[in-house]
This record gives sequence, structure tokens and C-alpha cells, in this order.
Amino acid sequence: MTNAANPAEGFTAIWNGSAGDVWVEMQELLDQMFAPVEALLADEVAALAPRSVLDVGCGTGATTLAAARRLAGGGYALGIDLSEAMIETAKQRARQEGLGATFVAGDAQRHVFARASVDLFISRFGVMFFDDFVAAFTNLRHAARDGAQLRFVTWRGAEENSYMTAAESAAAPFLPDMPVRDPAGPGQFGLADPVRTHGLLQDAGWTKIDHQPVDFACSFPASELERYFTRLGPVGTMLQKADAETRQRVVDALRPAFEPYVVGSEVRFTAACWLVSATAG
Repeated sequence: MTNAANPAEGFTAIWNGSAGDVWVEMQELLDQMFAPVEALLADEVAALAPRSVLDVGCGTGATTLAAARRLAGGGYALGIDLSEAMIETAKQRARQEGLGATFVAGDAQRHVFARASVDLFISRFGVMFFDDFVAAFTNLRHAARDGAQLRFVTWRGAEENSYMTAAESAAAPFLPDMPVRDPAGPGQFGLADPVRTHGLLQDAGWTKIDHQPVDFACSFPASELERYFTRLGPVGTMLQKADAETRQRVVDALRPAFEPYVVGSEVRFTAACWLVSATAG
């Protein structure tokens, strides 16, 4: 739940609380699951050959580091995220790899970036949580050099991503207080409507806006499935507060709900997404 009076403070509190800690804990699983998304964005970096890259909502740094590996000499990559725990993890990963990527804990909607300093903005599922999309994309536009490029991956609608809503559907009878998604508000599917997203970017000063549908084949070990559905997302959040009996009922309901996605020793699903591109200027 976010703070209704100040959504930004609500999201900051969430990502600097248990949600951020869980993402750090689940870093390897999430990076494996979304490796195809990371690869697409890294290919964009290589093709566009920017001097500077800003990764918005960078989490534990996988896409920032992937960008840094693909930059030519003299280029730099910066990642920003609300979660201080995830940023600390990202910094550790950069040090371990000896990469020059840098990271900052902050809100990309409000952070004061150097004007006209960025050649390429990327994001792997990190731009759907702004409480004011136009203000956020305007702030990024101010940080853009003339002709800078924007590339981000976001989800298409829930109706095309049954895997991502399977846990909520199965657990709903046992978790009546689970928050209802607002398809037009900040959240996983907040930028699913391409017409609306086009308008938001246009209002923020971006041009040459394009949406390309992309389907990613995602997978992770089936041995991690229960940890996945009991730790992540709205259901994972609710189970942190649930009593033992309710938790067991939810787990018993979720196992068959995910059975269609188990293939041998893997969980496999298709992530139905948009690759959104735009230009500054």
C-alpha cells in the first residue's frame, strides 16, 4: 500500500523496507528469469554506442552492469533506484567485476541530474512506478543531450501475462485484504496501454515515440518456485503478515496454479512486453 497523501513517500518506504530486502535476497533468480530482457537492452547499448547511459530503476544493477560491459572506452553507466539496499548490492557487484558503473539511491522522478548529460536511458521494468509519469519523463528529458535515446521494457496488459497474475488469482480467496491493482496507476501494468504511454512521453517532451511488442521466453529452476511465489509480488508481501494456517492454505492453492508452467526441472513462461523507444529533440 502506498501513502495516499504522498505516493512518492509510500514507494520509497516500501522499497527501503521488506520489498527491497526481498529483491536483494532473490537477485540471482530474478536476473536469471529476466536475462532475455537484459540481453535486449545490452544490445541496444552496443548498437547505439552512447558515451553515457542512465539505467532507471536499476534494482541490484544487472542491466547497468550489462550496459557498462558493452560501452566503448571512455563511456560510463549510472544506475538509480529508490532502494538503498539494492543500490548497495549493485555497488558491490560493480566492484567485484571491476566495472566503472556507478550507482545512486534516489527517485528518478525528482533527482537533480546534470543537464544535457545522458546519451541513452534504459530501464528493465523500472519506469512503471512513478507517481507522476509526465513529471518523471520530463525530468529525464532535462537530463538528456539533444538527440539522446530512450529505451525501456515494460509489461503489456495483465490479460497477456497470466503467469504474472497467477499467484494473486489463486491466493485471493485466502487473502481478502490484498490490494487491488489500479491499471492506470503506478504499478506493474501502469504503462501497458501504448496510446496512453505515447501521450505521457509526448507531454514530457519526447519525440519519435514507438512501441514494439516483444515476447521474452523466461525461465528459472523449478526448485525455486515456492520461494518465488511466497516471497515476491503482492502475495509475497501479504504472506509476511499471514498466520501459519493461512500461509499453508495459500501455498497449497498456489502449487497447482503454477503447475502449467513447470516443464521438467524448469519453470517457463512468456513475458509479453513492450520495447518503448523515444528521442530527445
